Amino acid sequence: MAKRTREEGKDYVLKMVKEHDVKFIWLWFTDILGMLKSFAITVEELETAMEEGMGFDGSSIEGFARIDESDMVALPDPDSFQLLPWRPREHRAVARMFCDILKPGGQPFEGDPRYVLKKNLKRAADLGYTYYVGPELEYFYFKNSEGTEVLDQGGYFDLIPLDMATDLRRETVLALEELGIGVEYSHHEVAPSQHEIDMRYTDALTMADQVMTYRLVVKQIAINNGIYATFMPKPIFGINGSGMHVHQSLFRGERNAFFDAKDSYHLSKEARCYVAGLLKHAPEITAITNQWVNSYKRLVPGYEAPVYLSWARRNRSDLIRVPEYRPGREKATRIEFRSPDPACNPYLAFSVMLAAGLEGIEKGLEPPKPVEENVYEMTGQERQERGIGTLPASLLEAIMLTENSELVRKALGEHVFAAFIKNKRIEWENYSTQVTDYELKKYLPIL
Repeated sequence: MAKRTREEGKDYVLKMVKEHDVKFIWLWFTDILGMLKSFAITVEELETAMEEGMGFDGSSIEGFARIDESDMVALPDPDSFQLLPWRPREHRAVARMFCDILKPGGQPFEGDPRYVLKKNLKRAADLGYTYYVGPELEYFYFKNSEGTEVLDQGGYFDLIPLDMATDLRRETVLALEELGIGVEYSHHEVAPSQHEIDMRYTDALTMADQVMTYRLVVKQIAINNGIYATFMPKPIFGINGSGMHVHQSLFRGERNAFFDAKDSYHLSKEARCYVAGLLKHAPEITAITNQWVNSYKRLVPGYEAPVYLSWARRNRSDLIRVPEYRPGREKATRIEFRSPDPACNPYLAFSVMLAAGLEGIEKGLEPPKPVEENVYEMTGQERQERGIGTLPASLLEAIMLTENSELVRKALGEHVFAAFIKNKRIEWENYSTQVTDYELKKYLPIL
């Protein structure tokens, strides 16, 4: 289907607003950490907003602007218009639209994560590619936000009688579909009270908007039912954390550029170069794909989270997995990058993954041999002999690698790069001065 022009999009939005008696439109955008920001306008302001944008003060938005350049403009994207299913439909419905953030003169604001992703997608488009992604976001349901009391003791794919979470997932899937977001699977995950709803593969910009929407919907439906949902990467010690495995591929028009029928893994030369680029740059992009202090409590051996820089087909201990090819499913050929977590900023995470993969293609990088054995069970010496490196083990280590990365600097742009590093250094400093319960329990009785 041909994409609507902006004018056609605006006409469509105005028609929908009238048909559904919409009174309020929430304008959504994100800060550099991927926190959703919103302000509401009335339907009377909508036409002007789509023509000229709506001004707001950006000085209090994380990573946006200094006080002396704080005026910003939010320009709604008509293609992102959707009615919000959890708001009343009769007598004054509510809709949402994602915005691009502009400077008062109309130029794109370089601190807008959506603009950062658009810029990287243009680089791919200039090389003839469309970037498709399918992230799998895991999350936990808890009784409330004050603690980690679980709703169930279920495991992977378990169907538990009288499982409240089954109804929560069902309600969430229906809300996502009402918002135009295609859902492929929903199921119980490995850990107690851990769940996953997988969205249908689509282009990266649409998907980044959908990830932001998905996280809000999961939380909103939970709140409506008196429950708390969290995307915190590792909320409970001793059990699996929550990941966001990202399936990805490049297309040239209708053709999947990652597929090659003659290759033993059915991967094209471009796909293998892309894998090589991702493996090479994985350590330096980790601060973006795993951006919180808590993210590194998940990235430890033994809990299905990848730590080692390896790739393979069947092995789930590898950082990059190639899902098995099924005949006739050429378009489904893809690679799965397994380290990101669901609390990252999807616009920036997709940007750096794409940048790493494209660099692999442009430089013709060769991936190392696939590792089908369980990397966790190898000794340190065995991994060293096979040249298998590791991801950073803490946010500080990750920041130091990212700080020196030309690839990340170029992918994010100077503004976001500098603001992100500054924010993460402050987070690390705040964390490293805390005295934790672990220290008190371990050291107070003996020191």
